[in-house]
Amino acid sequence: MRRVGSALLLLAAAALTTAATTVPAAAAEGEVIVFETELQPLTTYENPSGCTKLPIGSHVLANRTDGPVQVYADPFCMTPSFTVQPGHGSHLAAGTGSFSA
Repeated sequence: MRRVGSALLLLAAAALTTAATTVPAAAAEGEVIVFETELQPLTTYENPSGCTKLPIGSHVLANRTDGPVQVYADPFCMTPSFTVQPGHGSHLAAGTGSFSA
């Protein structure tokens, strides 16, 4: 029984190490455009990479990059997300916090 526990611990440690050392290949090429209101200019993110906090009033996100964009409810890209494919857009729920490309 002790060997099984040790083996599981080693597998868990290996999985965490692999997840922690995974690095994104490169920034997405293109832009992510965010609409807030008719009274504000569009917010444009050129060649976004990593986790990016969205403006508080974000209403629509357009993915004009060459890869998918993940949209999260929190500002740290930690909650479950949904995907916006290249060349597509999505309405954002009130309080949507961040995206990653």
